[in-house]
Amino acid sequence: MFRIRLVEQPMPTGSKDTDVLLEWLIDSLSLVRRKAETWGPSDEPSALHRMFREALLAAPLQGWNTRELGDACGLSQTAMHNQMARLRESGLVASELDGRWHIHVLRGGSMSNAVELVSVQARKILEMRLAELSALIEDSNERMKTPIEEEDLALKINISEPGATANNQDRIDALLNDLGLNGERAKKGDYLARKVFLELAQSHNAITMLALADRFDETRSRIQRTLERMREVGIIERVAMPERIAQDVFAGLMRQYDARGEEWLMNRGGVGRLPESVSKKLISDVKKKKLSIEKVENNLADVPLDNQKLLLNTLGGRMPYGFRIAGKTGAEMSEKILNRCDRTLRRLRTVAKRLDGSL
Repeated sequence: MFRIRLVEQPMPTGSKDTDVLLEWLIDSLSLVRRKAETWGPSDEPSALHRMFREALLAAPLQGWNTRELGDACGLSQTAMHNQMARLRESGLVASELDGRWHIHVLRGGSMSNAVELVSVQARKILEMRLAELSALIEDSNERMKTPIEEEDLALKINISEPGATANNQDRIDALLNDLGLNGERAKKGDYLARKVFLELAQSHNAITMLALADRFDETRSRIQRTLERMREVGIIERVAMPERIAQDVFAGLMRQYDARGEEWLMNRGGVGRLPESVSKKLISDVKKKKLSIEKVENNLADVPLDNQKLLLNTLGGRMPYGFRIAGKTGAEMSEKILNRCDRTLRRLRTVAKRLDGSL
C-alpha cells in the first residue's frame, strides 16, 4: 500500500554534502521521527541514513537482504522489519522474496529515479483523493469575498491510496484519516475532524474557532489542533473577518470609556487618528450612551480597513479571524493543494539528483 507524508522544507541551497542532502530527503518524506524539526550537520546520522549510505546508495541494485541491511545500520531484525515496511510504503524501495529472505533494491537503481517514481505515484494518488474530498464541498462565491492575507505555512500532508474501510467508519472517515487530519494518536470513535470539515465545507462564510468549539462542545485547544492540520494540508485558510470589527470596536469604546475616559480614547485609544467628523460622532454617542454596533459600522464605512484594524488594536482588541474552505469550489481548493504539492515534489527531485551527483 503506497503511503507517504510530505513535509515542505526550504531547499538546502548550494549544498553538495551527501549527508545533508540525504537527511533533507529523509526529513521531507518523514521517514524518521525527530525531536527537533530538522537534522543538522552536527547531529548523529539516523539508522536509516546509515542504511542508505552503507548499502542502498553504495550498491542500489545489488539486492540486500534484511540481515545485511541491519548489519549496515546497526538495527535489530524487528526494527529492520518496521523500517523496511515504511520504505516500501513510501515507494523508495522494492522487494522480492528469495527463499526465506526478502531482497531489497533502491527503485530505478538511483535515488533520483526512485524519487521520480514516488513523485508520479504520489501526485496521481493525491489527485484521486482530493476528488473524493472536493465532492463534499458546497460551491460558494460568498465564501471567498474577503481577500486572504499572505500565509506562510509549510505543506504537511499524508498521501495514501484508498484502503479497506475499518469497522464503524465510512469512506469520509477513511479519507480524512488517510490525509492525516485526525492526527497521529487519534482515538477510536473520535469524529472531530469529520465534524469540523463538514461544517466548513457546507458554510458560505468563515467561522471562528470559538464558534466551532461552542458548536461541538469541544475545547479550543482540540479545535485549534484540528484546524492547524487542515491548514497545513491546504484544505482551509485563516482569514480576517472585517464584518466583525464594528462589534469589537463598539465593545472596546464602551469598555475603555468607562475605565479611562474621553481623553484616553482620543489619544492612546486611537480615536483621534480617525477623520474629525468620525471621531466626534463616536465620542458624542459614547458619552450619551447612545452608541450601537450599527452606528459604529456606519461611521467606519469610509475608513480604510487597515485603519479600522489599528483602531481595534489600540482599543485593546484583536482582529477577529475565522476559517474557511480554501476555494469557491472543491476543484479550486484541490488545485491549490496540488500546486503546493508539485512544488515540494520538484524540490525532492532536484535534491535527489544532487545527491546522486555527490556520491
